[in-house]
Amino acid sequence: MIMNLLKERDHRKINKYLDFYHIEDISSGIVFWHNNGWIVFKELESLIRLKLKEYDYQEVKTPMILSKKIWDMTGHLDNFKELIFTTYFEDTEYCIKPMNCPCHIQIFKYGIKSYRDLPIRISEFGSCHRKEFSGSLYGLMRLRHFTQDDAHIFCSFDQVRSEVNSCIKMIYDIYNIFGFKNILVKLSTRPDKRLGEDSLWDLAEKDLLSVLESNNINFSYQYGEGAFYGPKIEFILNDCLNRSWQCGTIQLDFILSNKLNVFYINKDNERISPVIIHRAVLGSIERFIGILIEETYGHLPTWLSPIQVVVLYITDSQKFYANEVKNLLEIEDIRVKLDTRNEKIGFKIREYTLKRIPYLLICGNNEVKNNTVSIRTCLGKKINNIFLCVFINRLKKEIDNYSINKMEN
Repeated sequence: MIMNLLKERDHRKINKYLDFYHIEDISSGIVFWHNNGWIVFKELESLIRLKLKEYDYQEVKTPMILSKKIWDMTGHLDNFKELIFTTYFEDTEYCIKPMNCPCHIQIFKYGIKSYRDLPIRISEFGSCHRKEFSGSLYGLMRLRHFTQDDAHIFCSFDQVRSEVNSCIKMIYDIYNIFGFKNILVKLSTRPDKRLGEDSLWDLAEKDLLSVLESNNINFSYQYGEGAFYGPKIEFILNDCLNRSWQCGTIQLDFILSNKLNVFYINKDNERISPVIIHRAVLGSIERFIGILIEETYGHLPTWLSPIQVVVLYITDSQKFYANEVKNLLEIEDIRVKLDTRNEKIGFKIREYTLKRIPYLLICGNNEVKNNTVSIRTCLGKKINNIFLCVFINRLKKEIDNYSINKMEN
């Protein structure tokens, strides 16, 4: 039974109808995004950007290739050497970045920072590459190239708990939009292979524990599973098949600032190393799209769907009216398509239902006469002869509110 459900909800199978992406042997583990999938990708970015603005982040873009020196300095090469792609040019060894931390540190270091500037929240939709063996690659869920909604917060010691609390609130805000309620939280503590004094680890673990307890968040420990530079909180989504997907992370880092000579000037004109909070909400955007496809069986929320409405007509006599309907929807920035193919309407309805189009608007003689449309949702619900202006208002409200439910009557 479970195996059948897994096969039915496999995002790779559903993608045959959605036409979001494909992966070629010439670039294993790296996605070729099609137009439909790229719309979804950019809509997720837009949502995250709204939250970044709300929580006062600055967005940046950093290089994909950096000198091996920086990865030696941070300790990433010692700890992740087997995951990092390298290349050579003019007798210099470079690494294709597997993560964004050192890049954001370079942005913070550009120019002298004062304690009055803190906290500084730097975000990026960062492209990362990691070596993954062919046998471990799995659709969108495990790739060699992925995009992280990554951020690093540079703050003072006394700002840590407030900033971690803000990160937690942002993460839950976004997960709630998608209807994820079953969220497991884990606190990962110091690993055997780590940097820094135990006293710093004691402080970092205490801060994360305090914030979790103050928010009454149930969590479990993952002893020894922290990053080499600090402990972390992991947010794990349980899907409809009771599978766990680790997405959000909040990591405290008291180490990298010292290793890379990162500092700000305090009120006594002294150089102080800031605490760095590493934060992601969706984690890999590619994987999050895969999770959403399987969780929703491909029935994405209307706001996220690449085509939100398809307009159909029964005979050519309704074609002009159907085109007017399409034009009015486009004026309202609704992603709409008019199907003018010479196919039976039953065939078209089945095709677009399989493609998970949220709303099909059907225009027949009654609709033309009454200036209405009849609606069929991708879930099979029917609403007959609704005024177009009423439908548009309800649809825009559904989209603007990031609703996960379709209108029913």
